[in-house]
Amino acid sequence: MVKKSVATAPAGVSPGKPSIVSSAHLVSPRSAEMSEFEFGLIVAGNAFHRWVVHCMSAAGLPDLTPLDVLVLHHVTHRARNKRLADICFIMNVEDTHLINYSLKKLQNLGVVISNKSGKDVTYACTEMGLDHVNRYREIRESCLINALNADDGLNRDIGELARLLRLLSGIYDQAARSAASL
Repeated sequence: MVKKSVATAPAGVSPGKPSIVSSAHLVSPRSAEMSEFEFGLIVAGNAFHRWVVHCMSAAGLPDLTPLDVLVLHHVTHRARNKRLADICFIMNVEDTHLINYSLKKLQNLGVVISNKSGKDVTYACTEMGLDHVNRYREIRESCLINALNADDGLNRDIGELARLLRLLSGIYDQAARSAASL
């Protein structure tokens, strides 16, 4: 559980509306909003992970991790066979062992199959896997999309937020590379 704190303005930051952050000691005078964003990302990320696990459990596949669910969705995406390296790249996961473990788990459940073509091993969703993914989609529509009740304005905002998240993920990746070289 993330303990939320209300940050007081650090040296150099003008006091005003307090920031809702998880780590007040990281609040920067140059962007207190970034700390607020990071706290929101932590809370939203945990809520999203809880959601995908519960939704997939309701769809008939209990005991999966959030990564397992996301790997199954990606393997199903566009009904094209995927290589391990491609799955890792698209999902922005450096540790291939994590994805490989999920793929093995999904294969053991019969929802993903592997095919060897020369040196390449590719993964695809099985019919049983597709049944679970389609059920997940129905539950998602019923529980999430209906609750969202988005109009054109909210959908535009969500699209802009998605664009901003992709932009920030690139900045975080670059910052990680910089930090790794220190």
